Amino acid sequence: MEKEHRNYHLIQADNPKYPVLISVPHAGRHYPKEITDNLRIPAGALLRLEDRYVDMLSRSAAQAGFAVITAKAPRAWIDMNRAPDDIDAAMLADADSSQFPGMSSKGRGGLGLIPRRLSGVGDIWQNKWAWQDIRTRIAEHHAPYHSAIADILRAMQRQYGAAVLLDLHSMPSLAAAHNAPPAQVVIGDRFGAAASSQISEAALAVAQQHGFTAQLNYPYAGGYILQRHAAPMENVHALQLEIDRALYLDLTGREPAYGVHAVSAMVRETALALADEATRGVELMAAE
Repeated sequence: MEKEHRNYHLIQADNPKYPVLISVPHAGRHYPKEITDNLRIPAGALLRLEDRYVDMLSRSAAQAGFAVITAKAPRAWIDMNRAPDDIDAAMLADADSSQFPGMSSKGRGGLGLIPRRLSGVGDIWQNKWAWQDIRTRIAEHHAPYHSAIADILRAMQRQYGAAVLLDLHSMPSLAAAHNAPPAQVVIGDRFGAAASSQISEAALAVAQQHGFTAQLNYPYAGGYILQRHAAPMENVHALQLEIDRALYLDLTGREPAYGVHAVSAMVRETALALADEATRGVELMAAE
């Protein structure tokens, strides 16, 4: 069953078949006029902020019965994978840095809750934003998205004794390192803080079984979504799944290509493996 919230899309959330929720926070590609009217850079440059068409990679899992939540807002408008106080006051007309003590290193680099600049391109916005406008975005987009995730994970944990959040992203192609082939899939578990090693290893194994090179936590260990929602000691695990865009987009990096089906199948099989591992862990605990 699909449900449309004003600012996110839900599939299978009311009665999920499995204890796994797939989150897609960066696939929004419909830009409000407020964005385009305030751009200092070409509109096409904003595609670098998108996890371009990564929402398509969740469809096979949704058809198999997995719950999926997809944010509608583009990352240029608000980033669901940043804390609500991860804000660079330099981009606000009526606020100062003392109001945002939680700004991260990514925020200082221009990629906070509201992206400020793109590397190699420069500042994104012509004019500064009003703090009230940003608070409205948080209330209308960020807070409901995270509230929905928390509610679904709690319901799964009650029903199954465990829950897993699979946070789906895409990444630019990585460079080879130490004469090894570059990873095409990166699993992030915040260095063990967001998921058990069994959960992470299950995800790595699926990627490798599908013929993709995969590695753990480097260079992406997981962001705010994992930090906020993971609670492994309560059997609520969270993983970030980064997928090389070259696997499923065309050479322009703008449109889906033939690889969508193979990568979508890998995402589905990853979700199945995580569901099996989570329920197995509950059964083992009950047997002790």
